[in-house]
Amino acid sequence: MAKPKTFYVCNECGAESPQWFGKCPACGTYNSLEEQITIQSSVDVPSRGGVSSWQSTQTNGKSHAKPAKARASLTFDQITDRQIARWESGYGELDRVLGGGVVPGSMVLIGGDPGIGKSTLLLQVSNQLAQKYRILYVTGEESGQQVKLRASRLGVSKSVNLINDPKVTVVVDTTLPIDPDSIGADLYVLPETDLEEILREIDSLKPNVAVIDSIQTVFFPALTSAPGSVAQVRECTAALMKVAKHEDVTMLIVGHVTKEGAIAGPKVLEHLVDTVLYFEGDRFASHRLLRTVKNRFGATHEIGIFEMVAEGLREVANPSELFLGNRDDPAPGTAIVVACEGTRPIVVELQALVSPTSYPSPRRAGTGVDYNRLVQILAVLEKRVGIPMSKLDSYVASAGGLNVEEPAVDLGIAIAIVASFRDRIVDPGTVLIGEVGLGGQVRSVSQMELRLKEAAKLGFKRAIVPKGTKFPDLNIEILPVSKVIDAIIAAIPHQELTTDDLEPDEDE
Repeated sequence: MAKPKTFYVCNECGAESPQWFGKCPACGTYNSLEEQITIQSSVDVPSRGGVSSWQSTQTNGKSHAKPAKARASLTFDQITDRQIARWESGYGELDRVLGGGVVPGSMVLIGGDPGIGKSTLLLQVSNQLAQKYRILYVTGEESGQQVKLRASRLGVSKSVNLINDPKVTVVVDTTLPIDPDSIGADLYVLPETDLEEILREIDSLKPNVAVIDSIQTVFFPALTSAPGSVAQVRECTAALMKVAKHEDVTMLIVGHVTKEGAIAGPKVLEHLVDTVLYFEGDRFASHRLLRTVKNRFGATHEIGIFEMVAEGLREVANPSELFLGNRDDPAPGTAIVVACEGTRPIVVELQALVSPTSYPSPRRAGTGVDYNRLVQILAVLEKRVGIPMSKLDSYVASAGGLNVEEPAVDLGIAIAIVASFRDRIVDPGTVLIGEVGLGGQVRSVSQMELRLKEAAKLGFKRAIVPKGTKFPDLNIEILPVSKVIDAIIAAIPHQELTTDDLEPDEDE
């Protein structure tokens, strides 16, 4: 007779334990172990002894020299080449992070904070793909009426096919306004959380793309654990992946994130899928960043930039203008850098503020920059340049809140801090590119030609870069430097006071 077996699984890391602990022994998370029950089969499983006995019966206790022959494995020459035909999603920014478009039969996981715009993006993409392909939008968090209201607000202006009961009939709702450009749209909405019903509908409808919003709400009835648990997420994702690979159905899956920003559930969830995308953004800003973390069909660390408007998400054609300040009215303590996200160069304005501290320990704060690198640059400026940063509060921020954490922006951070300390204005037509070493040297960075081309395209006239780098022939003046002090002299020219500057103002 089958015997039940009880064990405990961690919600955070997926580690299994034979007994319950208040703290996970693997990852150290408190109150994360959940009880799981499995049924042991009464059928005996062959042991290692069975394998050895099978080998002995095949050879009769003796080793025979038989020619090697593969049973199921293939060589590379026997595997047929198939050209991957990608589909255009209708959004160039999404195609960029996916590596050129949507790959048929792939599985894409999209994570992000609540309210960041995951469902909005997928509904807009589903509407674009529905002009050529059949789309099934499975919503487990909203009803069909809620999806319809959002579709109307976003301008998804073709009849949305609302599937109320997959066992009975398909109810077609044509109350939304019809746009001539959307003729032929084939978008179906299924409010369901039962995995068996979802798989049954996929088998019946045979869509080209299936959107699951979200994987934490889907549950497999055969499992006793609650929806969103480690076992449910793992089994549901594995079942959907099997359908995606066997039936050549593209799966776009929404995943919740934890308070630390990582996708909730076991780490195997990210290992199973082909592509992992993170939707980032500040709730006080209008722009959203779609960042690639894993991609089996393209490069990683690519980003797509969108802007949240009343009609939904809109692509940003020139992201450098979004993160660039007003160059006509420069302020002290600002510097322009060229950051690279994957293969995309973005010109960003860095702002710094340095003021005397009123506390025993000075404050250091960074928005959009790596805090550890900021502290390191402050130490280099005090040791190698002579600026008493230990007596000054330092604040550094990137315009627009874009995270620029690569070493290539070190030189821009250092120049912005020095300019704020001396209350000087850096030439607004100058960009700074380089990594700052602990000895005060300026080190070379990668993709220099790509960065300089972007700066020249936006009309910058000078570029302060590390010495010893090969530079392309562009319409921009190159100033190579080897030390931070040389970059300060080149970026912040000496400004002498005149007699007019010493005279008091007329209104005083």
